[in-house]
Amino acid sequence: MRTDSPDVERLATPPAFQQLGFGRKLKNNSATVVFTAAFGLAVIPLLWVLYTLLERGLAPLLTPTWFTNSFNGLLPTDFGGGVYHALVGTLQQAAVCALVCVPLGVMVGVYLVEYGRDSRLAKTATFMVDILSGLPSIVAGLFIYALWITTFGLDRSGFAVALALVLLMLPVVVRVTETMLLIVPDELREASYALGVPKWKTIVKIVLPTALSGILTGIMLGLARIMGETAPLLILVGYSSAINFNLFQGEQASLPLTIFMERSTGTAAGEARMWGAALTLVLLIMLINLLATLLSKVFAVKTK
Repeated sequence: MRTDSPDVERLATPPAFQQLGFGRKLKNNSATVVFTAAFGLAVIPLLWVLYTLLERGLAPLLTPTWFTNSFNGLLPTDFGGGVYHALVGTLQQAAVCALVCVPLGVMVGVYLVEYGRDSRLAKTATFMVDILSGLPSIVAGLFIYALWITTFGLDRSGFAVALALVLLMLPVVVRVTETMLLIVPDELREASYALGVPKWKTIVKIVLPTALSGILTGIMLGLARIMGETAPLLILVGYSSAINFNLFQGEQASLPLTIFMERSTGTAAGEARMWGAALTLVLLIMLINLLATLLSKVFAVKTK
């Protein structure tokens, strides 16, 4: 039997594709070209940014002291030093923010989906979460400044920064938790109730584990977002070129604040340290995103 006969070609072509006219094929190909071009245009700036960061910030990262030393004692014109002090501040502030946001945001999300639904309190909470979702970071910093420093009379510190970051990360955790819980099929809940399992145990043992993969991914992405915020840092804590492990007292550096301060020196050494800190921040956020992807695969619900 000849494989190049018209009958064989007609049989090998899917029926749906045979029914496509010339106009539909042209529209399909045109849409493919447009979307591919849009993707290319979106990727170009990203690749440009990554290339610039690598070109200007890789040299400081390759120095032996970059992750073990601080900038303490260096003059604006001196090369060298490291961002250990900034990494300490960034990780401490993000950790405190996560300790507050994760349990609070998950519990609010559980209430909105499993208990509140159409109650007046749930509608009020949803409205407040919507407001916080669009809250500018500078406003969050000013609010904590007015409450923490002006009203309570406490000092500027890294802990005050963490409180401002809570306002920015909390709506992300609530929204992610709410969305992932809504995806969980109601059949799982009904089957558990039919077996006599209490509602709270159904949520803890069945609903939350089913949605855990997506919740963890959203938490990690929200954490990566708040690590790059700069406005609350400028208001709530001073910059220190030395290492400060005390989150409640004294000036404390962080990667975004280090980038801002080194840029203001106006020297070649300060510019090199600025680009190095920027690349370090991007790599840290990239690491968190990769961790989020890994966690989503590890805690994903197994279907087999």
